[in-house]
Amino acid sequence: MEYMTTKDAVKKWNISERRIRQLLADGRIEGAVKVGNSWNIPIDALKPVDKRIVKPDENNFIINLENNFFTEVDNLKKELDSKRPIPKETLKSLKESINLEWTYNSNGIEGNTLTLRETQVVLEGITVGGKSIKEHLEAINHEQAILFLDELVKDNEPITEWNIKNIHQLILKEIDNENAGKYRGENVTIKGATHIPPDYIKVPELMEKLILNYETWNNYHPIIRAALLHGELVKIHPFVDGNGRTSRLLMNLDLMNSGYNPVIIKKEDRLKYYEALDKAHTTSDYTDFVKLVTELEIEMLKKYLELL
Repeated sequence: MEYMTTKDAVKKWNISERRIRQLLADGRIEGAVKVGNSWNIPIDALKPVDKRIVKPDENNFIINLENNFFTEVDNLKKELDSKRPIPKETLKSLKESINLEWTYNSNGIEGNTLTLRETQVVLEGITVGGKSIKEHLEAINHEQAILFLDELVKDNEPITEWNIKNIHQLILKEIDNENAGKYRGENVTIKGATHIPPDYIKVPELMEKLILNYETWNNYHPIIRAALLHGELVKIHPFVDGNGRTSRLLMNLDLMNSGYNPVIIKKEDRLKYYEALDKAHTTSDYTDFVKLVTELEIEMLKKYLELL
């Protein structure tokens, strides 16, 4: 008989490894055999029926938008789709430019002092004098995380806790290996925010719940769903550091999975961005944040169309 590991089951069934281990401990995966500290799961084992109740929109999100709010962005997307496939060299040039701006702005929001030009130089393998090793690594790591997203999209990989942890691991690689890819084991605060993240003990349960809730959001427009995923992840603040960068990467992964373009939240719009998130976290009103993401998607679609 062929077997798979718990990590294989995570990818196959799109549920967390923690949940799989709980199901194994409860004897709910037929034919699973424990060997030492590991489990062998039959390759043809059926995904156990989830007996827990997850109510869609249990957070009672508030999103006040006009009925035709997404008309412009969806029309621009249709126009871009009609011009596909995009010429190879044009697409390569666009992606390089976008990845650079994305890396520069996302790190800049978190306090990285590299300029756009310095970020480009670092990504070309050149050391910038007067800048810390950490700032260099933040640029290199973020680009690697973007490339990882491209692979996930290419392979049609689902959004799981496993992949969220992998994204975070890349963000903190060689910066904080002890915490890279691991949920926090201490309580934290968000500088300048009213919202206080939950106790660290609740993080694993809340992350599992987030993925389960995310799977019920298909009735939302893809931009709303991606914005909610970002907002709810950073609300949990599952990691000691790197939550913002991970959340922005995850939002863009969801947008790309839906056929939209990644958006770039500008460093200079940091205050507007933070205020929209804090409003969402304290009142469940995501209207401002969804509007911000939509504006940025329109901007990105126009950027593509201008070159075609």
